[in-house]
Amino acid sequence: MDYDKLISEKCKVMKPSGIRKFFDIAAQMDNVISLSVGEPDFQTPWNVRQAAITSLEKGKTKYTANAGIVELREAISKNIEKNTGVKYSGKDEIIVTVGGSEGIDIAIRTLIENGDEVLIVEPCFVCYAPIVSLCGGVPVTLRTTAETQFRLTPEMLREKITDRTKLLILPFPNNPTGAVMERKDLEAIAEVIRDTNILILSDEIYSSLTYGSKHCSIIEIDGMKERTIFVNGFSKAYAMTGWRLGYVAGSQPIIKQMLKIHQYGIMSSPTVSQYAAIEALENCDEDIAKMRDEYDIRRRWLVKALNDIGLTCFEPRGAFYVFPSIKSTGLSSEEFCERLLYEHNVAVVPGNAFGECGEGYIRISYAYSLKHIMTAVERIKEFLADLDKQKTGNG
Repeated sequence: MDYDKLISEKCKVMKPSGIRKFFDIAAQMDNVISLSVGEPDFQTPWNVRQAAITSLEKGKTKYTANAGIVELREAISKNIEKNTGVKYSGKDEIIVTVGGSEGIDIAIRTLIENGDEVLIVEPCFVCYAPIVSLCGGVPVTLRTTAETQFRLTPEMLREKITDRTKLLILPFPNNPTGAVMERKDLEAIAEVIRDTNILILSDEIYSSLTYGSKHCSIIEIDGMKERTIFVNGFSKAYAMTGWRLGYVAGSQPIIKQMLKIHQYGIMSSPTVSQYAAIEALENCDEDIAKMRDEYDIRRRWLVKALNDIGLTCFEPRGAFYVFPSIKSTGLSSEEFCERLLYEHNVAVVPGNAFGECGEGYIRISYAYSLKHIMTAVERIKEFLADLDKQKTGNG
C-alpha cells in the first residue's frame, strides 16, 4: 500500500513540535535536568482532587451537555467577570473544551477558509500556524523583538493587514517570552482593529500568572468583546495539565458554530475534570497566589543568574518562561540545545521552535523547583566555559 499517496500533503509538510523533540530525547537519557516543558511542578490542589473523587463516588460518570456542565459554565462566567469586568452568558457564549488547545483549534476551524490570512504574533506557542495551514489559511507572522519587549505594536499590525485578513491571534502573557501587553498597548491595537472586519483570538491561558501588575484582557477594551474569541483554561494556573480542561467565550453567533465542531470531534469534555474545575474556580484563589509567588522567586533568580553568566535575558512579566539570547555563543538555537543536552545533560527548547524570529534564543521553563533550576544553570555555565575554551583553542 502506498501510504505516501494517501496522507494529506498539508499534514506531511507539518513539522513536529520542537518542544516535544527535546523532551522526548531527554526522557531516554540518564541524569538529565529538563527545563523544556511548561508543566507546573505543583500538585493539583487537594480540594480540587477531592471534588473529582467525590464526583466519581456519586457515579457522575456520564456524558455532560456538549458545551459543558451548566454549573461550570456559570462559574466560568463569574470568574471572567470577576477578573475583567466583562459578562458572558454561561448558557450560549461559553464552551468547555479539552484544554485551551481544543478551544484554539475549533476557533480557527470555525473561521478560516482557503486563502484567509491569519496574523500571528511571534515568537508564540507552536500550534497556531499549523492549524491555520490545515484549514487552508495563510499564516502571516508579526515578528516581535526584545527591543519592543516582545509586544505587538500598532505599526507592525497596520503593515500586515490586507483585504484578506480575517483573524489576529494575540498570545499574551506570552509563551515563550513571558511578555505581556498592558492596557495602553491593547488600546493601541484596538484602535487599529476597531474599524475593520477582523476578529481576535486571545489566548490568555497564563492570565493568572503575571508579576508586578494585573493582567489586562483585550475584551476589557471598548468594542473588543464582540470581536474577540477568549481562550483560557485550568492547566497552568491550577496545575491541572493532565485534567485536559479549558474553555472559550465569545459572541453567540460564533460560539454556536464552534459548538458544532466540538460536538462532532469531542462530544463533551471529561466529566470528572469538569466537576473538579468548579471547585477550582470557586475556592482556589489562594492556591494560585501561592504558586504565583513561588514562580516569581524562581523568575527573579533565573533572570539574574542567566545575565550573570553572559546570556542576555529579557525580564518576563508573565507565564513561567525566560527567553535568553544565545547569539553571543555563535551557535544556532538548535545547535546550542543539542550540544547542551548531549554534553551537559540539560534540556531546553530552541527559540526557533516558536517561529523563525525566535532564532538566536532558547526557552527555559521555571515551572520546576529552584534547586532543579540552580543545578541546570550551573551546568549551562560550565557549557559556556567549554565553548569559550574551544574558541580560544585552550580546550
